[in-house]
Amino acid sequence: MLVANALSEVGHVRKDNEDNYLVSTRRGLFVVADGMGGHAGGEVASGIVKRVLDEEIEAPLVDIDGEQVLLKALLKANSLILEQGQDGVYFGMGTTVTAALFQEQKLFIAHIGDSRAYLFREGDLHLLTQDHSLVNELVQKGELTPEEAENHPRRNILTRALGISESPQIDVLHFPVQKGDLLLLCTDGLYNQVHEEELADLLAGKGLLRVKVEKMVNLALQRGGNDNITAVLVQSV
Repeated sequence: MLVANALSEVGHVRKDNEDNYLVSTRRGLFVVADGMGGHAGGEVASGIVKRVLDEEIEAPLVDIDGEQVLLKALLKANSLILEQGQDGVYFGMGTTVTAALFQEQKLFIAHIGDSRAYLFREGDLHLLTQDHSLVNELVQKGELTPEEAENHPRRNILTRALGISESPQIDVLHFPVQKGDLLLLCTDGLYNQVHEEELADLLAGKGLLRVKVEKMVNLALQRGGNDNITAVLVQSV
């Protein structure tokens, strides 16, 4: 059984919220997407991802490959974003996406861009995804430290996203699920303002999921809220 809560805030600087999210405990489907592109293009791109996943995964999956279902849906969304992106108003739009699908005792994650998935298990916080960003590539190569990457002027430059190419390279991961696990999906507006140690402390605290989500998002707002902030929190109970 799954329980979940989510919150998305425009923040204090941006005029529009280009994030989108999807929560369906019945289907075990959870998504965050952070759009990019002028003239509302980002909101359109992330909205396409949300709609396609919602349409393609209509019911809880039984004896169906969760990995292939997620990939098929995201490739369809990518095609639609590219197609609509030919319009001058939406030209060049794209989106990150981190989608989670629970299937029996397994968790499948499909990921592209720099939104993140974290697993909080038995007191420890684990980052499940790798940011597809310029600075993370430099960190992986040893050319930047994680501390230098946090404040790097080019930290928002993505190396992968939906809507950029006809053949996007999407990471698909799978993990076993345990009772008590907490899965956090979030956009960079959250983790750029709230450190992982703080996320772990908030997730470890007592209280409803709603309270934990509100505390995380409010802390990001207090620290400037200079981007859209979205968090989806899921618990296996």
